[in-house]
Amino acid sequence: MQKIAIIGSGIIGITLANYLDTTKYDITLFDEGNGQATKASAGIISPWLSKRRNKRWYRLAKDGAAFFQKLVTDMNISNDIYAQNGTILLRKNGLESLATLAEQRKRDAPEIGEIKLLSSNATTNKLPLLAPQESLYISGGARLDGLHYLDYMKKLAAQKQIHFISEKVTLEKENNHWQINTPNQQMSADRVILAAGPNCKTLLEPLGYQVDLRPQKGQLIVFKTSQTQSVNWPVAMLDNEADLIPANNGQVIIGSTHENEEHWDLHPTTAAFEQLTTNSKDFLQFPESLLKNSFSYRVGTRAYTSDFAPFFGPLTEEPSLLVASGLGSSGLTTGPYIGYLLANYINEGTWPDTDYQKPLNTYIQK
Repeated sequence: MQKIAIIGSGIIGITLANYLDTTKYDITLFDEGNGQATKASAGIISPWLSKRRNKRWYRLAKDGAAFFQKLVTDMNISNDIYAQNGTILLRKNGLESLATLAEQRKRDAPEIGEIKLLSSNATTNKLPLLAPQESLYISGGARLDGLHYLDYMKKLAAQKQIHFISEKVTLEKENNHWQINTPNQQMSADRVILAAGPNCKTLLEPLGYQVDLRPQKGQLIVFKTSQTQSVNWPVAMLDNEADLIPANNGQVIIGSTHENEEHWDLHPTTAAFEQLTTNSKDFLQFPESLLKNSFSYRVGTRAYTSDFAPFFGPLTEEPSLLVASGLGSSGLTTGPYIGYLLANYINEGTWPDTDYQKPLNTYIQK
């Protein structure tokens, strides 16, 4: 039985592990656990009206959003983790043109669902947290709680006899095998998948690779409210850098920051609180009522490339080494699908005929 080591048990690694054929492979997941982006995330699965112009990225994100129906069925994921309650988009101008774009994109992405321009009152009825204002509603939008997704998928993986090692690792090649070293043990593997976010760069550089990756700090604010009906509310994409994500048990999440200068720092900051709440106040019906609730932070480190596009797949000169990173802030949308594609490749031996990314050597060179 071949031994597979997955370094990084975030959204790619844990999804990949659960889709691998455990009758063929002995699988071990390594993750130190510090700063993991997925663990700190809760996000909106609604890529169809993104302002990004990268067509490859859009195809990946669109197909990633569509993949959730299969993922939910395959893994029996509950509404507490993934809920398709719709997305409300708020804009000061251009809602009609946004609705037209949604209709155009629906031809190739039926997952968008119902598209409806809402009056001010209808917006507040859909999501009582919002002040009366016109909006666009698309029923196919969803939310995913990254932390709860990881916890659930780890339990599934453990039931499949997949092993977990919570230690920092280094990687080296020894003859035809990979050597994974931790402070307390060594393991030999036939194949390695690096899905360690910005740490992929740290792991690859000692092997002689130059990697186009940088860390970015992200913070979310989680308010604990008495709004128990929040589990059924849609998410809202505000007309700035903030999103409003109602979750389970009265939780309301505002996020997230994009802090390029903070790199690996994981300390929550009052500056992030001020930025996120200030950006949200104008859209909320009773902002002070929300802000008086107790709150907590989620802080993690994302991985970005210089062109803000992800990369994934086997290295040409080392086909037994696969790498996936650079997901940025769209990791919840694209990560599970990338994990599935990598698992399919390992299980079946064929790389999908898709145009989701530039050649891997755009980002990794030796």
